[in-house]
Amino acid sequence: QVQLVESGGGLVQAGASLRLSCDASGRTSSSYAIGWFRQAPGKEREFVAAVSASAGSTVYADSVKGRATISRDNAKNTVYLQMNSLKPEDTAVYYCAAAAGRVVWRYANYYAYWGQGTQVTVSS
Repeated sequence: QVQLVESGGGLVQAGASLRLSCDASGRTSSSYAIGWFRQAPGKEREFVAAVSASAGSTVYADSVKGRATISRDNAKNTVYLQMNSLKPEDTAVYYCAAAAGRVVWRYANYYAYWGQGTQVTVSS
């Protein structure tokens, strides 16, 4: 069992940066892969980035490659998503999710646990 809480969202102007945090709790939280997804109003949930439990593997959606960096600090049970050069199309609720065992990072169905989301709004 793992509980996830996102934070760090806010209202920023295009070109600005944000660092989102995903705080995890639970006995085996450090053994989970963590993914970030986002969902804009009227749109489907979209994969953003993911990091393996060991932090040895990361993957990014094409829409954020070169602008996003995912990292984790297992000692703090925290995963970060650094977003730079934000664009209005990045506006969405951002969710972190945890998956145990094998996972196909881009598919939300593989993640068993989800946070409540944090709002990111980028003005043009």
